[in-house]
Amino acid sequence: MKKLILLMLLVVYGYSTQLVLGVVPQQSPLKLAKKWLKVTKYLEEQTGIKVVFKTETSIPKFEKMLYAGKYDIAYMNPYHFIVAKKTQNFEAFTRADKNIVGIVLSKEKEVDFSKANLAGKTFLFPAPNAFAATLLPKFELREKFGIDIDKEAKVLYVNSHDSVYKGISRGIGYLGGGIVRTFNNFVDKNDKDKLNIVYKTDAYPSHPIAAHPRVKNDDIMKIQKAFLAMPKEIKKLLSIKNFIVTNSAEYDVIKEVKKAD
Repeated sequence: MKKLILLMLLVVYGYSTQLVLGVVPQQSPLKLAKKWLKVTKYLEEQTGIKVVFKTETSIPKFEKMLYAGKYDIAYMNPYHFIVAKKTQNFEAFTRADKNIVGIVLSKEKEVDFSKANLAGKTFLFPAPNAFAATLLPKFELREKFGIDIDKEAKVLYVNSHDSVYKGISRGIGYLGGGIVRTFNNFVDKNDKDKLNIVYKTDAYPSHPIAAHPRVKNDDIMKIQKAFLAMPKEIKKLLSIKNFIVTNSAEYDVIKEVKKAD
């Protein structure tokens, strides 16, 4: 009965479908809402589909919801996609055209990445499975510099990219992981002026937007088309220049990083 009433209400207000869009909380829910509510409004206008924005207070909580299939479509990091594909058979359909690069920041202008210098130091990361901000720096420090910071240093997870940047600036950690986009969007000037990017990882396919298999293909195509045609002023809110078509196979390269985790 409740489902029937909901369907009737959707039809009355012009929507025949409702989709929940989950967004990985790289920033606070409030900051994300200010951006993504404009995105969902645009998607509704273009597709006639009711799109409901949803995020969580931390990346681990987002992962729990994602892997349980609680979102119809989701904006997630590449590592999340590999797991969501395996657990719920999500399929990627669009992403930003620019590849993603992890960064490591410090208050120092240059850092000695030798094991002798990094052993015992404190590293800050947003979450254990944040792809470019956590997994890539860990992976490349191990592969290129021979240090396993999980075993040979101290690691603290602080919930968001902004918290990493503040923590490094305020001396809570020696090095911290992030990405260029969230660092560019970090607006606390007193903290930002104290930070330096001391390392950049290799580039990988950026965060996909993917759909749960219960979503109709026609609806996916409508959503994809809307992202591809998104006006510049809305893309600017997301710090994305353009969206492009992608597919799940493009993310097979991420499995190597996951395998080494």
